[in-house]
Amino acid sequence: MSLPLKTQHFIGNEFVDSADSKQTFQTLNPSTEEVLATLQKGGKADVDQAVKVAREAFKDKWECSTGATRRDLLWKLADLVDKHADRLAEIESLDNGKPLAIAKAADVALTAQHFRYFSGWADKGMCGKTIPTSIMSSNHFAMTVHEPIGVVGCIIPWNFPLLMMAWKLAPLLACGCTCVLKSSEKTPLSALLMCQLVKEAGFPSGVVNVVNGDGSTGTHLAEHMDVDKICFTGSSAVGHKIIRMSAASNMKRVTLELGGKSPLIVCEDADLDQAAAVAENGLFFNCGQCCCASSRLLVQDTVYDEFIQKCVEKAKARKLTDPQSADCGQGPVVDKIQFDKIMGYIASGKAQGAKVECGGERHGEKGFFIEPTVFSNVTDDMKINTEEIFGPVMQILKFTDVDEAIERANNTPYGLAAGVCSRDIGRAMGIAKRLKAGSVWINTWNQFDDACPFGGYKTSGWGREKSEYALENFTEVKCIQFPINDQPPSKKQRA
Repeated sequence: MSLPLKTQHFIGNEFVDSADSKQTFQTLNPSTEEVLATLQKGGKADVDQAVKVAREAFKDKWECSTGATRRDLLWKLADLVDKHADRLAEIESLDNGKPLAIAKAADVALTAQHFRYFSGWADKGMCGKTIPTSIMSSNHFAMTVHEPIGVVGCIIPWNFPLLMMAWKLAPLLACGCTCVLKSSEKTPLSALLMCQLVKEAGFPSGVVNVVNGDGSTGTHLAEHMDVDKICFTGSSAVGHKIIRMSAASNMKRVTLELGGKSPLIVCEDADLDQAAAVAENGLFFNCGQCCCASSRLLVQDTVYDEFIQKCVEKAKARKLTDPQSADCGQGPVVDKIQFDKIMGYIASGKAQGAKVECGGERHGEKGFFIEPTVFSNVTDDMKINTEEIFGPVMQILKFTDVDEAIERANNTPYGLAAGVCSRDIGRAMGIAKRLKAGSVWINTWNQFDDACPFGGYKTSGWGREKSEYALENFTEVKCIQFPINDQPPSKKQRA
């Protein structure tokens, strides 16, 4: 049976109406600009209720659950994602605008894979240590235990809504935490589909809760005094606000995966066909709506012109059409706000003297389609080179010396990702070591294995998602110490 669309909040394993049912918002199909659904918007009362239910579930059901129980439920949830892959991909494509084939092969498949990966940590990842002490007498024992942090507030973005939900849910559930999640008002539908699967998998009532809404709903969650942790993926500007709100309330811990302006250095000894493919994937994947997009291409002067032509050929070959079509290579951007922002950046690049090698215009008359755009003759001070565009707009800069390229690559407040293309692995490793970024790819881009951590330096975030490192986001470390008696008990004690 196909999963039906739901428009209410999911609290306590049931879909429930808002406290104020008059507050609603719409989500649009970015390909047609038509309304997909009208959803109920959550206010403070709805967030309060969801947090209350999550707290009760944590105390009564989930904190004391066994790792084996959590393992089996996460694995079952992954099986259900696979079972409903077609429906999940369909809704993700309609709501976000990404090609259906990519939604199924990447977003949905990686979501199931992520739940399976962390199911393996559920009965293995909460291990503490015994600690040999040096300042106490020998009759002293010390140990650590890892305990779930409690109720986690999750705020996820619109560019990969299903996968970002999994990146948050899988490790926190594995650790024994409960959550209240707010999806983006731009793409709320796949999270509500996932709620149906969470219930079907058998997770106890109140362990996973979802409240629909916009930034004000997220504010209620970030400021809530009974939320122990906030996990946020989104812009660096909002990340700063999350920090302030969390600090001003109960000093809740915060994990942030924020923006980027990621450099890709193409050396003269690179395989240029391979490098152009890396650049295309790095920038145009998901219509450029990736926080780690390779949006600053630094190309060595001796191969600069040839490389531009290869990038232009690839950009022109991308097919823009209905994302539900099997041959769609690029869909629309998510909404008119994003469309206008990106077109504004393109106008800025033209005004500041960058050369449009291809694209730079709207595609079609309906939907938020933007032609794949390649700019050359870009300089470091141009707006398109310093600010996060979050769209299908490639900037190509020229460099002469590798040391110069590294310095320019690091000259940014961001540090989410970076890359280098070179056939000299020693050279590539030397450059990778000097790049200030949480992920550095060599001769590739957008590799997201679950065992590999992801997160940023500088204003690109706090903490890491994916991998064993993600478990640290959802646990408290408690140290227990006590004296021991290594003498055998007396006859009286034995009696």
